[in-house]
Amino acid sequence: MKQMEMAYRNAKENTKTKMIEDMNHYLGSRATMPSFKEYLTDRYQYIEQIWVNVWLNKATNNISKQEKIDYLKEKGFETEAISRKELNSLFRTEVRAFKPFDAYSWIIEKFQNENESWSNQYEKARADHLQREEQTRLRIEMYRMQEEIEEHTEEIIEKNDELLYLSIRHFTAKQLASDFKNKQKFAPVDPFALEEKLIVVGAFDADAYSTVSSFFYELTGDIHKTKHKGRAYFEYESYFDRYERLYAEYLADFLPKMVVEQLPKEFLNKYNRIFSDSITTPMTASILEYSFEPLANELIEIIQDEYIADLLKLEHIPFEQKKHLELYEEAIADRERKREEELAEIERQKEEEKRMLDDIFGQEYRPAVERNIRYTLHIGETNTGKTHHALERMKAANSGLYLAPLRLLALEVFDKLNAEGTPCSLKTGEEEKLVHEAAHISCTVEMFHEKDVYECIVIDEAQMLNDKDRGFSWYKAITKANANEVHIIASWNAKEMILQLLGDAEIEVYEYNRDIPLEIERKEFKINQVKKGDALICFSRRRVLETASRLENAKYSVSMIYGSMPPETRKKQVQRFINGETSVIVSTDAIGMGLNLPIRRIVFLENEKFDGTRRRLLTSQEVKQIAGRAGRKGIYDVGKVAFISDIPTMKRLLFSEDQPVQTFAVAPTNAIFERFQKYYRDLGTFFELWEKFESPNGTKKASLFEEKDLYERIRGTEIEARLSITDLYGFLHLPFSKKEPDLVWQWEQTMYAILNHSELPEPRIKKRNLEELELSYKAIGLHLLFLYRLDQRIEALYWERLREEISDHVHERLKTDVKNMAKKCRRCGKKLPWEHEFQICDDCHTNQSRRRYWE
Repeated sequence: MKQMEMAYRNAKENTKTKMIEDMNHYLGSRATMPSFKEYLTDRYQYIEQIWVNVWLNKATNNISKQEKIDYLKEKGFETEAISRKELNSLFRTEVRAFKPFDAYSWIIEKFQNENESWSNQYEKARADHLQREEQTRLRIEMYRMQEEIEEHTEEIIEKNDELLYLSIRHFTAKQLASDFKNKQKFAPVDPFALEEKLIVVGAFDADAYSTVSSFFYELTGDIHKTKHKGRAYFEYESYFDRYERLYAEYLADFLPKMVVEQLPKEFLNKYNRIFSDSITTPMTASILEYSFEPLANELIEIIQDEYIADLLKLEHIPFEQKKHLELYEEAIADRERKREEELAEIERQKEEEKRMLDDIFGQEYRPAVERNIRYTLHIGETNTGKTHHALERMKAANSGLYLAPLRLLALEVFDKLNAEGTPCSLKTGEEEKLVHEAAHISCTVEMFHEKDVYECIVIDEAQMLNDKDRGFSWYKAITKANANEVHIIASWNAKEMILQLLGDAEIEVYEYNRDIPLEIERKEFKINQVKKGDALICFSRRRVLETASRLENAKYSVSMIYGSMPPETRKKQVQRFINGETSVIVSTDAIGMGLNLPIRRIVFLENEKFDGTRRRLLTSQEVKQIAGRAGRKGIYDVGKVAFISDIPTMKRLLFSEDQPVQTFAVAPTNAIFERFQKYYRDLGTFFELWEKFESPNGTKKASLFEEKDLYERIRGTEIEARLSITDLYGFLHLPFSKKEPDLVWQWEQTMYAILNHSELPEPRIKKRNLEELELSYKAIGLHLLFLYRLDQRIEALYWERLREEISDHVHERLKTDVKNMAKKCRRCGKKLPWEHEFQICDDCHTNQSRRRYWE
């Protein structure tokens, strides 16, 4: 038990030491000497308890676990599988009575009847106590004096700010001259990218820098430690970092001397009176240690505006405050003059740019309807016969042009006119079907050419003139139409805008109202309430297919419509519903434009849609456009509308008055590109100017986001170098899905083939599943866009036939594959019950919430 004995001896000595310390504290705090008896009475409890406390702590901490176990075994305790905490507790209990030390007897033996020893102990303790009190008083006085020094320093700095800045300015001048002469310039890199080796690019050229700030971005070649958001990092040091450090070092030398020289005499005398000493420069430097960096930071922010050339003039001029103040004032005056010149130049450039923008864009978007044309407006709700009346007039004309918002509608009118005995051709960006001796054409609105003359032109869905990306096509068609009569079909909210565009032209307005009333069902719709003639509306292809699969598994026959579906397939799906082969139709909002179907009830399965940026509530016009498809004269004399939730809100949207269209969209034209090329020759600059161009009141610019993104892929390549701006923009503007990487790759490869006068690469055809068939259809569509643009019509015929085959495959797959589809979590692919409200499973939602919490 060697450790036990050693711990015991240490505890005994430690107890004696603590008792003497306690005695000294007791005696020192007394102004007169208490008797030994008084001490024993006052400190009895402490004396009695001190040994146990010291001994137990020593025994617990200084004795090994094994020796504790051995001691307890001797006492008859079982220690197997006992925890450390339990072992220490048991050991402390048992060791408490081990050789107790009688502290009370020891203190009595040492001082009772020893009056001289007791008196000496008191005198020493009292003297030590008074010395500590004096040290504390002086320390407090020192803190006060330091605070006063800091206050005086602030006053001195404020009083001498001119001298301080001029000194730093002179220091900077000499340092800059030295750095420009002796240091090397490095190629710029990310300062945190320490894995990148710095590359020397040569010596510094002072003339290459205007202001100090422009030089401070350069790297010194050293690595230093910095902090960001509380964390320490290493990075390449910039000259800003170095000069900030040099300023702090300069101030640590300069400022304390200035402060000591300028401290008030009464303050210096006070310090000498209290401490019997003088204030020294090193002491002042120590007090102001934390002031140098903030002051250096303030000064470096100011000096960054200085011109390098002004500072380099000071290198060989000895510092004298008056002389340097004169030079500084001259530099400020010169700097102000230069700034005025720079601002004047900026204003001149702005005016020049404004004039250029006005020259390029200014005159293009001011409506001017000057031809002798008779305009007829067909204004009204969906499903009121507007398009039918306009087409009847076009059929009666010797020549006519129908402008559709969608290729599907152009195809529908093409079929309709030919079926009714009016020869009609079809022209879209992706196809041409020329009918012998046809004087009528059905096409998409983007195919409109103002130089083509017709007896009658019909412009459908003209309220889309405020669409930010496609609206300009309607604006062009309305204002540039070249015909004896022009029929414009639009919803109520576009009436006033169209009348403004037409100005003083001859206009006849027909207004249409529904013959079939709309009736909103009072109860929220449930999926098990589907009936024949229902059209269920959701806002994504995935939701359409999931809903159709659920219904087909419940023994319903279903037609489907969604935006990426081939128009020929859509036509067949619609025809199946019209013919009664299917009892229900599931569709996106694509159903709201142009399709007249025998629909008993429109059911909104969603009240919100994703608009490319965010999920939002449907607009009033969107609700009306879709709900208006309910009812068919002679079949369903009341159009029913149902909602899955929040009926009051949706009812208000359906029956509220539309906000009128107040703007129309504008986009670049060939004339704009011609004027642009007087100034520049690259599309990158064109996109920048388009961004700066402020379109006239009542208009909004097309975003050109897709064109810009596609341009960035080929910027600086052979494609840009060898094509004219107009041709290049025409290819960038081709209407295909630019979010599909495969199609973008196909576009790029085709562009290179065109430049190299080689055969166009054939589109990739894949048929393994529905998604691949739809993508193959789009790929052929893009190929056809190029073929027609290059006037390769014979080649196009083959690809049109192949596309029809792909469309047939899509149609067949929809009839066979959809039934086997399941609703799955879009994150992990886990199968979800049909009634699951969300697109991800509960587990994925929980994991996502946890990640957000910890982030």
